[in-house]
Amino acid sequence: MEISAAGRLEVRITAADVGKRVSVRRLSDAEDTAEKFTDTVGVLTSWDSGVVTITRKGGESVRISESSLVAGKVVPAAPARRRGPSATYRELAQVSARGWPPAESERLGEWELRAAAGFTRRANSVLPLGDPGLPLDEALTAVRRWYGDRGLPAYVQTATGAEGTQELLCAGLERRGWTREVTAELWVGALAPVADRADPAGVVLSRAADDAWLARYQRKGVSEVALKVLGGGPSVWFATVPGEGAEPAAIGRCVVDGRWAGFGAVEVDPALRRRGLASLVMAALASRALEEGASAAWLQVETDNAGARALYAGMGFAAHHAYHHYREPASTADTGRGGSS
Repeated sequence: MEISAAGRLEVRITAADVGKRVSVRRLSDAEDTAEKFTDTVGVLTSWDSGVVTITRKGGESVRISESSLVAGKVVPAAPARRRGPSATYRELAQVSARGWPPAESERLGEWELRAAAGFTRRANSVLPLGDPGLPLDEALTAVRRWYGDRGLPAYVQTATGAEGTQELLCAGLERRGWTREVTAELWVGALAPVADRADPAGVVLSRAADDAWLARYQRKGVSEVALKVLGGGPSVWFATVPGEGAEPAAIGRCVVDGRWAGFGAVEVDPALRRRGLASLVMAALASRALEEGASAAWLQVETDNAGARALYAGMGFAAHHAYHHYREPASTADTGRGGSS
């Protein structure tokens, strides 16, 4: 907190600092706590009518009465990373988008509108990586029209928690009634340690998702469009650990793109969990990615998937940023449609 030469706490932020990362201290609202103050760190996303809004790293918006502030200052745009490969948000957003490509896309300035017949939100949402070339309200109108023409609800994928992410856009969407449906995180780590975790013998690698692989995949009844998404990307590999029956014991998918290897669809027979099969699948895929020249890894995990988060943390992965899918207001969307993250 900022402390004056006289030893007093001071508020050294103003409405002109909207868009900057700040740290503030306010008087605590809770009456049943011994803590007199509450600290909040995040991006200052608005300062209107005596109310300050700060968006935290995970995407949560905190509204604070201006009168309760006792200290505040602007802090560095992003904290220094302690582990994992160095990467910008923009680089990772582009790599992850190439690794899960839509069936069709269209540019709106620096926004990419993506559609894949409703198969997953990632392939059926806007990826905004800059200026859409229109005022926000006009851009969102164009987005709703584009998705409406395809019989799909409009989603915008945003990110928070790293330098160059979109806290201001998140706040703008929320003010306009857009609803955040899913939050997940993109994690990064070194690739070689993943390959070293297990002997990949017995894992079958393929360039295509065959019937056996699809039998274990959690999304049943995969359409032709979904198969294009699954098979799309610079260099895609599918891993299968054969099981005793028709369905594999475990599967996984990896996309190699330059120095990056992206992991996904790592699924294990529920009866065979906690036997190291997920590590085995990832080790096999990581070994192949190393052969293709990759050195860094990324993956996406939802915030409530405690088991997966523990597994990936044990492999040396760490969260880089959070990402969210905002759905258009219910009054302008068919609430019966949607897809998973």
